[in-house]
Amino acid sequence: MPTVHKALFRVHLTGTDFIDYPVMYNPNKLTFTKKPKIADINIPGLDTPLKQFVRGEAETASIELFFDSTENGTGDSARSVTDDTDKFYSLVKINPQTHAPPICEFRWSPHFPGDSLADFPANQRRQKFTGLVTEVKQEFSLFSPTGTPLRATLTLQMSEYKTQDQQIRELNLQSPDHTRSYVLERGDTLAAVAWKNFENAGQWRTIADSNDIEDPRRLSPGQTLVIPPIK
Repeated sequence: MPTVHKALFRVHLTGTDFIDYPVMYNPNKLTFTKKPKIADINIPGLDTPLKQFVRGEAETASIELFFDSTENGTGDSARSVTDDTDKFYSLVKINPQTHAPPICEFRWSPHFPGDSLADFPANQRRQKFTGLVTEVKQEFSLFSPTGTPLRATLTLQMSEYKTQDQQIRELNLQSPDHTRSYVLERGDTLAAVAWKNFENAGQWRTIADSNDIEDPRRLSPGQTLVIPPIK
């Protein structure tokens, strides 16, 4: 029998603290929407505008979840389905410690949409969707005689969230004739960074000078370096 992977929302509270909210039933439908921002450049006399890539836009996800608490009966012993749904409704509420709704990860199968991207954007492969919940739509469809909600369908809308350092690392933009940025990883040396960017480890001094690094052995993971253009 194949292994069943239960979907969950990992909710980041503060720092490294998080809490997992498993779904009651895995969703039957997921919708992801991603598009770039493209500008039209109008040139007089041409038949159609030229296209100019401006930036990427945040990907969105729509996740439909079903909840049912009728296993406890539908009479006096009925359990409200809101015991389960309110956890997900809370994802649009303000966290008193961060003063904002929490960042969430939607996790499910190891074969998550986006885990098999082609070679050129391979750094942008993913095994989860990280973002902010921007909308929760709740539809209750069954009630006990006393009005206790017993069955519900929730639709969560999420908007992608990525830090600047994460995007620089994933995009790994290649422009040898322009100034670039490089985020140091654990174990990186300036010689290794020079080889990755110039295919010449001897250019480490150029990178050190551009970043005012006096001791190349004192590097901090996560530090962003300026990579000067090739002359």
